[in-house]
Amino acid sequence: MQEPTLLLLTALADAPRHGYALIQEISAISHGRVTMRTGTLYSALDRLLQEGLIRVESDEVVDGRARRTYALAEPGRAELAAEAERLRAIATEATRRLTATVIRTEAGGAFA
Repeated sequence: MQEPTLLLLTALADAPRHGYALIQEISAISHGRVTMRTGTLYSALDRLLQEGLIRVESDEVVDGRARRTYALAEPGRAELAAEAERLRAIATEATRRLTATVIRTEAGGAFA
């Protein structure tokens, strides 16, 4: 899963959000590392809607402007859970290997 997709699905995992709120949430989730541009956001949202991973929660007009709120659909929740597990397994293995390397190095063993 590409990082923008992961961030979007994560941003929708706990609550429905509209476009600007998604941009803010993605920035918060990534600790400011990722700033999603509007064009990129809406292209990704259109794709995720077509794939059935998200759904439109509501359409409303706020201050004369259309505001669409998106929510995570059940297939999106399943995809996000699978990706979170995949990333957790990789992080666990990376940590295990780093720990093993530190132990070998401290014991005077070869650095792998």
